[in-house]
Amino acid sequence: MRYALILAGGRGTRFWPRSRARTPKQLLPLLSAKTLLAETVARLRPVVPPERIWVLTSRQLRKRVLRQLPEVPARQVLAEPVQRNTAPALGLAAQVIHRIDPDAVLGVFPADHHIARPAGFRKTLRPAYRAALEGSLVTLGIAPRWAETGYGYLEFASGVKPGEARPWPLRSFREKPDLKTAKEFVESGRFYWNAGMFFWRAAVFLEVLRRYLPNTAALLASLPAPGDRRFNARLKDIFPRCEDISVDFAVMEKAENVVGIPAGDIGWSDVGSWNAVYELSRNDAQGNVARAELLAHESRGNYVEAPGKLVALLGVEDLVVVDTPDALLVARRERTQEVGQLVKLLEKQRRNDLL
Repeated sequence: MRYALILAGGRGTRFWPRSRARTPKQLLPLLSAKTLLAETVARLRPVVPPERIWVLTSRQLRKRVLRQLPEVPARQVLAEPVQRNTAPALGLAAQVIHRIDPDAVLGVFPADHHIARPAGFRKTLRPAYRAALEGSLVTLGIAPRWAETGYGYLEFASGVKPGEARPWPLRSFREKPDLKTAKEFVESGRFYWNAGMFFWRAAVFLEVLRRYLPNTAALLASLPAPGDRRFNARLKDIFPRCEDISVDFAVMEKAENVVGIPAGDIGWSDVGSWNAVYELSRNDAQGNVARAELLAHESRGNYVEAPGKLVALLGVEDLVVVDTPDALLVARRERTQEVGQLVKLLEKQRRNDLL
């Protein structure tokens, strides 16, 4: 009854110029020889075999996903006709899998995260699936390592400790805070980062979707059975009419049967920027990370990626240098969260050749 759904449809604009529309972040080997997507499947395999792993991506990326995951049956790689945020996306997957197995218990995992301690992660999955089997909507919390303003937070009751691998009622969901509030969250000990991983019975999720997003639920229920030759045409017709809303807003913040599991130190990162890649990589004695031949003099704390080139650094610190055949990025490491703004500028200039 245990299934996994991997969300692999994002663009990853903060990893420009490596990340492009046809090769977004999750399809890149940012931290090892494997892509982030392939790493996600590999760490799930001891818990969920490939014949019960499903992937949700876009029409533009489906062929590339299939090439990267030959062990996952092709029929289990679904493609959204358009992007409609996580609530309708997860409703689509639940609808399809429920038709195949009415008892399915579904775990939802982003394709673009990194987990340094996969064995510890898998220990957390077992109680999460168990709680979902019993009818709860389950989400995974990560103990915060700093006051992060880029994540949402889950509020647990006082006294909950990281690694207590059992479900706990959640007091609240909090959206991305300002720095002052984030520091208060961390100091309180009650708040955990929202990792965007969920667990539920497909039937239970479809029931709450009917309650909170009845229009979307009705549209998805009108789909023919998977494998029916009318399925793709019907999906193309109804999916753009689904509400464009996240599962947190639409369901998790409203439902009554929501619980959280506080994960221990599993080495989780959402790999949200080039600076995150730097932090997760081994550096040399000067704190430089090089994925190129590097000649560095009086230069510290830099990240360099320029295949096939010698990169010479002189008297610079805390830079990111990423070279591709048609574009070069040079940025301060602490500002790489803003790389997406460059992509927006390119969009305004209609530089589709660089997107």
